[in-house]
Amino acid sequence: MRPGGADADTALGAALAAVVSGARRRAVRDGDRQIDTAHLLHSLLEHDAEARAALGDGPQLARLLGYLVQRSIGYGLRWQSTVEDSGAVPVVTEAAGFSPPAAASLEYARARAERRGGTGARGTDLLAALVVDPGARAVEVLGRAGVDPAAVLSRVDSHVEPTS
Repeated sequence: MRPGGADADTALGAALAAVVSGARRRAVRDGDRQIDTAHLLHSLLEHDAEARAALGDGPQLARLLGYLVQRSIGYGLRWQSTVEDSGAVPVVTEAAGFSPPAAASLEYARARAERRGGTGARGTDLLAALVVDPGARAVEVLGRAGVDPAAVLSRVDSHVEPTS
């Protein structure tokens, strides 16, 4: 799959196509060169109630959303004009418009959906993908908000139901 290619929306499914579209708009609006994992996380939380629920309720989610908003209005300027590359995954060169970790996260979400027999990736598939790379910006954002990525992955994995 090529997350930046023409078949990306079909491969990801309708639910995540909206997330990717929102992340793309956010990256363009913020003046960023590529969609990174923090853009995907922010858009995912805006579009997917199941992913929000996996992060927990109350103050922790409010802190996370607050941090993401701060980042989008200038807190994350140190990231502008840079490419997110945690070094934890091989560089994906075919995914124009996505940082290497973001492209890898989209592929991971698609593969996760395939393993459970789904027809398209769900928000929780992408959330799981975003938290597995400890060097990703999404993980940094979660950490700054006091959210434990390992706990998020555990909650997502414990609620996975096979698709009929």
